[in-house]
Amino acid sequence: MKRLSASIFITMAFSLCAIAQNSVPRALLPANTVYQLIGEASGERAMNHIIEMGAYIHDRPSGEYTGQFFETDYVMNKLKEYGLEGTVVNKYPGGSTWDGIKATLWEVKPLISKIADYGDLPAMLASGSTNTDVTAELVWAGEGRAEDIEKAGVEGKIVVTSGSITMVHNNAVAKGALGVISYDSPRPLKVPLAIPITGIGGRRGGETSAKFGFFLPPREGILLRDRLLYGEKITVHAIVQSQNLEYDLEVPECIIKGTDPDAGEVLFSAHLFEGYVKMGANDNISGSAAILEIARMLNTMINDGRIERPKRTIRFIWVPEFSGTGPWVNSHKDLMKKTLCNINLDMVGLWLKNSQSFLCMHRTTYGNPHYLNDVMENYFNYTGLGNRSGLAISPGREGYIRRIVAPTGSDDPFYFAIDDHYGASDHEVFNDWGVQVPGIMMITWPDNFYHTSQDLADKCDPTQLKRVCFIGAAAAYTIANADDYMALKIAGEITGNGSARIGNQLQRATDALNIASKENFENLFKRSRGYIEAAISNEKATLSTTLELSSNVQAYTPLLAKMTTAADAIGKGALAAFDGFAEVKARSLGLPGISFKPADLETRAKTIIPKPSGLVTESGYRGYSQIIMKLDQSVRTKFPVGSRGLDTQELSRLCDGKNSALDIKKLLDTQMKNGESDLQDVINYIYILKEAGLVSL
Repeated sequence: MKRLSASIFITMAFSLCAIAQNSVPRALLPANTVYQLIGEASGERAMNHIIEMGAYIHDRPSGEYTGQFFETDYVMNKLKEYGLEGTVVNKYPGGSTWDGIKATLWEVKPLISKIADYGDLPAMLASGSTNTDVTAELVWAGEGRAEDIEKAGVEGKIVVTSGSITMVHNNAVAKGALGVISYDSPRPLKVPLAIPITGIGGRRGGETSAKFGFFLPPREGILLRDRLLYGEKITVHAIVQSQNLEYDLEVPECIIKGTDPDAGEVLFSAHLFEGYVKMGANDNISGSAAILEIARMLNTMINDGRIERPKRTIRFIWVPEFSGTGPWVNSHKDLMKKTLCNINLDMVGLWLKNSQSFLCMHRTTYGNPHYLNDVMENYFNYTGLGNRSGLAISPGREGYIRRIVAPTGSDDPFYFAIDDHYGASDHEVFNDWGVQVPGIMMITWPDNFYHTSQDLADKCDPTQLKRVCFIGAAAAYTIANADDYMALKIAGEITGNGSARIGNQLQRATDALNIASKENFENLFKRSRGYIEAAISNEKATLSTTLELSSNVQAYTPLLAKMTTAADAIGKGALAAFDGFAEVKARSLGLPGISFKPADLETRAKTIIPKPSGLVTESGYRGYSQIIMKLDQSVRTKFPVGSRGLDTQELSRLCDGKNSALDIKKLLDTQMKNGESDLQDVINYIYILKEAGLVSL
């Protein structure tokens, strides 16, 4: 029982470490610099950018496709007004995209009434709709499944549905329908007037079997549905004019030049375009507006002499999401080699309280360990603690102690979360194995108006934008101007946060093992212990990345070693606590203890240490995947990978010449919410990479 008491005590100590929080806002930068950044950050300027670029959803004039897009011109004009250096519009081949010209839907029998008009609200016309001029009767088809369509009898009619317009269109057109009217909406109870921004196919031009589709807000669609269900015969006249236009991908860019061109760069990104039909104030004019304001505020403060010019260059790019980021990265391969990290802003302007939302910071994966995570977390915590009232935070007084509030914005507390990695935005291009620039994402989530006609400027908050601009600017400047002393401060931040992260994995491991049976105990023990081992490995790898900030590596290395020793000690304590718990759990199940021999496959996996070759980055973003795809089928037959859930992208990133196949399995499993990877699959995929020439063993 003494051992049980000791292990429980250690577990509790780690638990407290994981949840305890300093009540005083701390910033890595000096207080005066922090106050200057807070004061200069303008939520109003950022909000004005959103209003100018995305106040309402409108039809994009066709002339923009032959010149430059309005948003590109706006950003470039502001960059020149602010005196930013290195301003350029990078252009890459685009393709063909659908463009609406005109569309109306009128009821002609039994009433005369306009139902939808592209000129009133472009979202009412499903992108991909083709030219038509037709008068036909409406028919109700429920959710629009194949059986609904068959039952409704849709030939020669226009289908009304509550279902997904793409699915219903495909089902209905195959049965002779002329078009579709849908009131499908992602969140109809919360946002009853929202129309999804989507289409029916044919959005990129070329041959298509598409007809046409109109969207109605749920409120209006239900009224139309009810009339049809009551047996009313309704005839409508639909007119659609559309075209396909050629376009270029445009990437505006600027820099704040550092004093040392060889010291590396920090890169901001935000997607200015997500296709050319969709326009969203929060998604993602807000991110584009925020990095525009960050560029202005840092440049202004440097020119005014309020902060010194940083050692490292800070670069800003405004991209078409994914489609423009990939080409930009691939055309700047030499720059990617010297880029330290990426801060990606995607949907950051939302009024948080009104949407029950949080500003989230999504970390890098274990395959891209980096100090950027902890630098960002420092300023998230600073803003969070400074902008909420609490008995421990501001005893004996009311209000915020480090107030970051825009004059015309909300006075709400700062709701934030530090979350695990999530992709689906441009930071994934930088995190790619072929690029190898660690990137994080800032995003407000949930967003009830996401990808709908209601994603408008009135949903955004100048205070939220001011806070975002402060956090982003402070983090970037901390890294861009870091010397050896700051590098060591960041290492201390990692070590402190790392103790909580290791403690979290200890909690997770004991929870997992707590439900073990005699039959699965050994497997659960190994997997759960691997959570802690992987966390320790990641913390040590993260600490090592601070070396790139040092100008005197010889002097800095022994100081960093002390931080690494501290992380090791924290890890050993967590493992000891877990082993103590596991020992007691094993005996409670009638097992002799926790001494398990490694399986033969595990022993073999320890000897397989994949080292990436130069071929990985030679072709840039996703170039390595083309090499893998071209492998002869006999390779995949020889090295089968059966796990559908195996994250091969993360597996590839973990091939760093240090991790063994067994380490990689543990690092993968720890990042999975449920389940585990198959060790043989991990080994086989490593051999596939070897056959492709991407790793050596």
